[in-house]
Amino acid sequence: MPHSNSRRVSPSTHHGVWTTPSGKAEFIPFEGLTEDSEITAADVLKLTTIRSHDHYNTTIYGFDDRYRGIFGRRDVLFVNDADLAVRKLEHGDVVDVETALASDIPLRLVGLIAVVYDIAPGSVAAYYPEANALVPFSYRDTQSGTPSFKSVPVRITSSRRAAPVSV
Repeated sequence: MPHSNSRRVSPSTHHGVWTTPSGKAEFIPFEGLTEDSEITAADVLKLTTIRSHDHYNTTIYGFDDRYRGIFGRRDVLFVNDADLAVRKLEHGDVVDVETALASDIPLRLVGLIAVVYDIAPGSVAAYYPEANALVPFSYRDTQSGTPSFKSVPVRITSSRRAAPVSV
């Protein structure tokens, strides 16, 4: 039983009330949001690495991701349908992903399964740690040293390794 003198603190935002001049939530971008060089090549997408449902911190407990409807595998690349179509690829095609950064050593993942997903055009997502191979050691924030696992420029192409797969 709660102490008789206790009371619940309820922030106004919990009720959708914003104590700002506009009455709405207001966000102020800080200077660092555009510090990465822009890559404007039409064939370049931005990769983010993600966890699955059965993934906690660095431990993978299973191969199912009920959040995204993937079961029994982690070798997938989530792609917007329009981005696949531009590349003449389809859901279930086997693709290769290569980092689109100036580098002496190309970083590549081969044989991922393209999965149509409701992700922003120009963006793709893959599970980590599998996709960590696409993040160069040098591609990190200059102040914190944190690797850029959420915004890696990549290109995807049809793989020569295998036939399309059912997902």
